[in-house]
Amino acid sequence: MHIAGIVAEYNPFHTGHGYQLFATRQALGEDCAVVAVMSGNWVQQADCAVADKWLRARLALLGGVDLVLELPTVYATASAEQFAKGAADLLEGCGVVDYLSFGSECGQVEPLRAAARCLDSPECQAAIRRRAGMGENFAACRQAAVEERAGRETANLLARPNNNLGVEYIRALNALGSRIHPMTVLRRGAEHGGLVPSRDGACPPAFLSATQIRLDLQQGRWDQAEPYLVPGARPLLEQSASPPPSLSQVSRALLAMVRTMGAEDWAMLPDSGAGEGLPQRLERAGRSCTSMEEFFRLAKTRRYTHARLRRLVLRAYLGITGADIPASPSYLRVLGFNLRGQELLGQMKRKAALPILTKPAHARELTAPGRKLFALEARCTDLYDLCRNHIPAPGREWTTGPVILAEEICHAGR
Repeated sequence: MHIAGIVAEYNPFHTGHGYQLFATRQALGEDCAVVAVMSGNWVQQADCAVADKWLRARLALLGGVDLVLELPTVYATASAEQFAKGAADLLEGCGVVDYLSFGSECGQVEPLRAAARCLDSPECQAAIRRRAGMGENFAACRQAAVEERAGRETANLLARPNNNLGVEYIRALNALGSRIHPMTVLRRGAEHGGLVPSRDGACPPAFLSATQIRLDLQQGRWDQAEPYLVPGARPLLEQSASPPPSLSQVSRALLAMVRTMGAEDWAMLPDSGAGEGLPQRLERAGRSCTSMEEFFRLAKTRRYTHARLRRLVLRAYLGITGADIPASPSYLRVLGFNLRGQELLGQMKRKAALPILTKPAHARELTAPGRKLFALEARCTDLYDLCRNHIPAPGREWTTGPVILAEEICHAGR
């Protein structure tokens, strides 16, 4: 039996994710087990997840995933390179995964391998540093450096978000010397982040982007979103996350934060651009702005993209400094499993290279780095809960165990 790893946000789980599970099992066999490494309460778009990680784990299990592990917030809110590295480390640490399945716009592994090889070459890395020194943003430097060495066709792969992330998974596995094989599923339907202007009177598309589905949920268009969710997801989401958590709930707290942060505070954050003068620019923007929208407008340049600035602000809100990011994850946090996932956990207890946390109390038995990472995760959950319409009592990280689902009701993706 093959065991495939999938890295996802499942924000929320939708028909596109179900198709990826189906295609993965079609390629590896119907008995293939799936381990998902899922972002927790905060996602790479520097935003709140549409529902908390335990509910999203439940929906993933309903969708056909067998075991859900958490990608810690320090990696989940990072750039593609750090995001992929943290996820690959966790899958390698399981000791049982033999494939990493990811979606891509090109649908072929070999072209992505070629891009990964080029990026890992010393010549390409030197070219990226040289271009960055000239004031270009990182993504543009990277793509131009690959085009110089591997041609436009290979470089253009990096212009598509899922291709780009797939290249980073391959690079991360290569750096580990991992025996996990990368495989890719051709992305179908809506573009990543794509929006559908109108669906009135038209034949509904088979797939929507997660961005469109989140927008429907945020604006209360449940009837439009429901066909793209796992059966039974709507009442769970309506009960727990209606309206979904939003950073708008803490907008004044964010504004107070950026107004009072000095350049030295910004410089402590990961990817702070301390050597590029970014902390000073952020301090000036904070001293001048009257809203977060104005802060981003004042700080943004061609070099400092909106996405990068949003990640910095979120990490400042969460209190994540460069010193808080370990070289590799310290544990495997279980968010949910079904009966097959329980069998996988039995195998992992014999083969895993990292401690497995099936109860929050297990975190107290970790070494100091692991305890520190878990404590940070607990803080991130408490700050996420401030973004909810109804704020729960703090400390949920220490009181909430994994979701356990009966195998017979998990049918999607099979």
